[in-house]
Amino acid sequence: MKPNHKGRAQIFANPVLERLTRTHIALPIFIFIAISVGLIYYGLTYGFIDVAEAIGLFILGWFIFSLMEYSAHRFIFHMDTDTPAKARIQYTFHGNHHDYPKDKERLAMPPIVSVLIASFLFFVFKLLFGQLVFGIVAGMLFGYAMYLFVHYAVHAYAPPKNFLKTLWIHHSIHHYKDPDVAYGVSSPLWDYLLGTMPKRAK
Repeated sequence: MKPNHKGRAQIFANPVLERLTRTHIALPIFIFIAISVGLIYYGLTYGFIDVAEAIGLFILGWFIFSLMEYSAHRFIFHMDTDTPAKARIQYTFHGNHHDYPKDKERLAMPPIVSVLIASFLFFVFKLLFGQLVFGIVAGMLFGYAMYLFVHYAVHAYAPPKNFLKTLWIHHSIHHYKDPDVAYGVSSPLWDYLLGTMPKRAK
């Protein structure tokens, strides 16, 4: 199906479930920035991390998120659809976005799903890094919020006349020219490192 600049896909027949698949982009961005700030504040206030650790771990968490963003986009959202079940999962999570890239209410996962995933990641990273989790996960969640902002901006607005225009071009190539390249949205870093940069950008 060619990308459609109008309309939206119907994912569920149930109207309640269908409504839950849509969200205004400001809501998850606000939620995850607030949680990120709260984690840093909590970690500093109760002495789990100091200021230098908070800054370093925050940057590390943001870096980790950038790899997670790339990996999820490449290997989950663009999984092989060699069975009907995989095809359904892929379309529910991402395929509908490629069919209707201008549907502004489906540019982010529903907040409840994102919060559940973020909670799971917090406990996983707590087991791995102990009290350092407050800085690392704060950076990861802030990275996710910035990803949401960039993803919304490149679909909703014309590209700016500055260096950020690269992000618009990069993501447009993924949508309208070759879906097997340019998986990074908030940054092309991992496309450079892992060999999925578009040919025109090389």
